[in-house]
Amino acid sequence: MTAPLPFNPALKNVPVYQPGRPIEEVARELGLPASDIIKLASNENPFGPSPAALAAMQQVLTHLHLYPDGNAFYLKQRLAQKLNLEPRHLILGNGSNEIIEFAGHAMMGPGTDVIVSQYCFAVYPIVAHLFGANLVTVPARNFGHDLPAMLAAITPQTRVMFVANPNNPTGTLAPREHVVRLVKEVPDHVLLAMDEAYIEFLNDPVDLLPLIRSGQKRNLLIMRTFSKIFGLAGLRLGYGIGHPDLIAALEKVRQPFNINAIAQAAALAALDDAEHIRRTQANNAQGLKFFEQALAQMDLEIIPSSANFILARVGDGQRVFNELQKLGIIVRPLGGYQLPEWIRISIGTPQENERCLQALKKALNK
Repeated sequence: MTAPLPFNPALKNVPVYQPGRPIEEVARELGLPASDIIKLASNENPFGPSPAALAAMQQVLTHLHLYPDGNAFYLKQRLAQKLNLEPRHLILGNGSNEIIEFAGHAMMGPGTDVIVSQYCFAVYPIVAHLFGANLVTVPARNFGHDLPAMLAAITPQTRVMFVANPNNPTGTLAPREHVVRLVKEVPDHVLLAMDEAYIEFLNDPVDLLPLIRSGQKRNLLIMRTFSKIFGLAGLRLGYGIGHPDLIAALEKVRQPFNINAIAQAAALAALDDAEHIRRTQANNAQGLKFFEQALAQMDLEIIPSSANFILARVGDGQRVFNELQKLGIIVRPLGGYQLPEWIRISIGTPQENERCLQALKKALNK
């Protein structure tokens, strides 16, 4: 018998990320037509990509034998212009997940601490464990970040703090005054990674970009994505915003050509499709209101959401998830987030929301 491979010991503590189930997988498993299944599990844009992005992607197809622009010059230029920044403030990633991994390469290792909140995005602990760092989990307050407690948890060994605002998976929004205090008081030796994947769904978000423009906060990394409001989740494109020195350090661990040509073209077009963004925001606000009222009428507890999804307490979340799948609805059970009584429902179109609601009533009656 051969000896096992000497794997990196850090892998023992690394959980495997479980994404929302694909429509095709559920269709195969349950013998349902894929066209009859709707997915409200992964906080995707129910309208898909903008028409402008689709047209831009089509134009790139004949050039796919060529490597993409490794520095994404035009996309960075336009993104910087939109944010009133300079391209040297920006780094692009294969989804914002890769930006999180960049932070791991640059800041984490054995003997370092990484601070997260209870019910945080699953990728933060995965990356911390991957680099052998010690994960410090601060108990949540009302299912959201307790930022004063997270600030108090910082020690000389702390290297990174992750804060998602709004938070995934709970949809909670940290109080403005707590965010301002955190950014102001976090020590210089700690990288504060603010995950703003859902910022476009907020009416009046805390604007941290002035701190980047002025160079005041060299240890602030803002992470955003094209996966949510822009409807480009399948292309995997996120970006980080920070001081040029921080971005230069992260660039050293970025793989060449990590952003493919189709993603670059689609994102460049999507940035200027204001109508698609406005339509998505309006639909999301309407959908949140619909579920808040409907779930309240069903006497189901919810967590007020500032994102494009909502959590409902249904008892046995896994069972309800399974029953909904049989009815052609994919949501997200949250047992992996230590919330086994809850499911997360992404906001869909009005028709999808209504169908989900009726299916949920049937599942709960069972």
